[in-house]
Amino acid sequence: IGRKNWLFSQSFEGAQSSAIILSLIETAKRSNLDPEKYIEYLLDKLPNEENLTAQEHLSAYLPWTKEVQEQCKSRIERRKAA
Repeated sequence: IGRKNWLFSQSFEGAQSSAIILSLIETAKRSNLDPEKYIEYLLDKLPNEENLTAQEHLSAYLPWTKEVQEQCKSRIERRKAA
């Protein structure tokens, strides 16, 4: 999907931003998360972090961590667990 869409980006920065967002969404899907909840979770939590350059701080927000899995499970995964 992304490859053809990036042809129509107005700038390199715009294409790069689109690639980042699409990568986050696809990673969430592969991790059985609801992509919308995952993006919302990141936008809610990351601005409160003091140090966004430290790898150990950022690794807490990866989609396979326990807290992220609990907060952002997809509806399908919730049904399986019930």
